Amino acid sequence: MSEMGKEVASKSRNSKPRVSIPSSSKPSILKPAFFSDKVRAARWFYLDLSPPPDVPLAVVCGGCEVCQSDYAIHRTAFAYSAIEFVAEGRGSLVLAGQSYDLLPGTIFSYAGDVEHHITSDIEQPLVKYFVNFTGSRGGQLLEKYGLAPGSRGRVFTPADIQEVFESLIHNGLKATRFSEALCATLVEYLIVKMAESLVPGEAAQTPAFATYQRCRQHIQAQHPRLKTLGQIAKECHVDPAYLCRLFHRYDHQSPYQFLVRLKMNLAAQRLQSPGVLVKQVAAELGFADPFHFSRAFKKVLGVSPEGFRRLR
Repeated sequence: MSEMGKEVASKSRNSKPRVSIPSSSKPSILKPAFFSDKVRAARWFYLDLSPPPDVPLAVVCGGCEVCQSDYAIHRTAFAYSAIEFVAEGRGSLVLAGQSYDLLPGTIFSYAGDVEHHITSDIEQPLVKYFVNFTGSRGGQLLEKYGLAPGSRGRVFTPADIQEVFESLIHNGLKATRFSEALCATLVEYLIVKMAESLVPGEAAQTPAFATYQRCRQHIQAQHPRLKTLGQIAKECHVDPAYLCRLFHRYDHQSPYQFLVRLKMNLAAQRLQSPGVLVKQVAAELGFADPFHFSRAFKKVLGVSPEGFRRLR
């Protein structure tokens, strides 16, 4: 999004937004005046740039931008509450007078008179998502979950955050009579989801966090065949006790609990296939004892495998 100072921020509340056709978009797509043209490609949506002041949470607009190398934002104020998320590339951020590096997984928020300056790296341009919204509930949620305007952090599950943003864009572009309600609900979910996966303090820059991320990604990629904590630790070249400490620190669960959750989600998908036996799924996921598999399934999903099949 391009530069917008206090004057533009004030006017946008009371007047119809000026629109133009960005060169990076299809000719049929219009955009508010404060969206940036310094993008190579973009998917934008907007719902209502002047929502009623008494609405608790109203999504104004949002999208995903593949930035050009000369992308730069310099604002002293903004009319809405905003959350941005870096999916790829690098850049720099000055937020409320503090300077930060923008890396994949970085999130930050601003609103009102929180000054912010965003620039993209020349060699690794930013790819980022954003959503703008208004309403007292939106502000309360940002405060409650540690994402008040002027905050910046990094999440350890960027794929989860990107998925929510993609759902926001999908529902915003559908433009049905339910789009506003769906997008408002998704913003609430997004804020809580970000808080859940927010890395505390500057831990995101430490070797320990890098090791945790590497091990977590390995478990996620290989969970169908992995069986034990020892196997995970050996393949990740770390001590089992140290691996457990990393997961309890950053994920509030053990690596084995994370593995079992992944396996049970996969099991639920397999059990939806007609004719598949519970013991067959258990064997596929490395459980020699079907009863052990059933207990694990019920502990994670709250219902037995047979009960789950009846629900389907």
